[in-house]
Formats: sequence, structure tokens, C-alpha cells
Amino acid sequence: MKARRQMKVQEIITKEIIRTQEDLADRLRLTGFDVTQATVSRDIKEMGLIKVPSAGEDYRYAVPTEVHPTNLRDRLKRLLRETVVSINDTESLIVIRTIPGNAHALAAVLDNSNWEEVIGTVAGDDTILLVIKPKEAVSGVLGRITTLLG
Repeated sequence: MKARRQMKVQEIITKEIIRTQEDLADRLRLTGFDVTQATVSRDIKEMGLIKVPSAGEDYRYAVPTEVHPTNLRDRLKRLLRETVVSINDTESLIVIRTIPGNAHALAAVLDNSNWEEVIGTVAGDDTILLVIKPKEAVSGVLGRITTLLG
């Protein structure tokens, strides 16, 4: 649910001028999401949304054009710790199981981490498949994930 809602937030703010959290909450409600201002506030923070100048002296929410590596690492660390249920591997694949509804968000952050060995991810509702190349790099990627998990 959270991942779908955050995808909808991104869609809304790229297509429309959204000036306040309340405006965003109203738009989300119109599209079928039952949200509170607090939920919208957390989504904005987690997604790293920024306010940019709009017409006149107004500002609007936008997706940052450049994700700061520190923020990305912190977000990856937090998502791993909050959502991962299990991790398994075989040959050149790593399978990460998450709590339901969180695989897409975690996979997107993994994709944006630009780990050279991860050539792609596929996400379902609660499962992520990481494709690793070369297969000898699987243990290194697992080690990096384990370190981030703490």
C-alpha cells in the first residue's frame, strides 16, 4: 500500500502543481487513498521531495533531480532495517523478502544505489530479485546488505 501510495504521490506532483501537504492529501483521497496529513508528511520525507519555485512567489513539491548519495544510503539502510524479512541467494541471484507492500520501494532504492554488481532488480509485492554479475560478487553484495542491516 505504501509503495503504491508513494508512486501515486510522485505521479501527482509531476503532473500537477501541489503547494501544500493538505493539497497532496486531498488529491490522494480523490484517487482512493485514505491518508492523514501525518502520513503525507512521512511520505514527503521518505521520498526526499523538495519545494521548488512556482509561478509568482509560490512554491510547489517536486522530485529532486539529483539524489544525494548520503540520503540514498540512509534511506536504503532504513528501508532494509524496517522491511526485510529474509534474504536468500543462489548462483547469481539474491532474493529479498520484505513485509507486504514494500518490495517496490526497496528495489527502487537498490536500483538507484548504482552498485556495479547489481545489473537489475525485479520487485513484486513482498519479494525482490537482484541479478548479480559476476556470480562471484554475490557474497560481496550480501555482505554490503548485511552491513547495512546492522
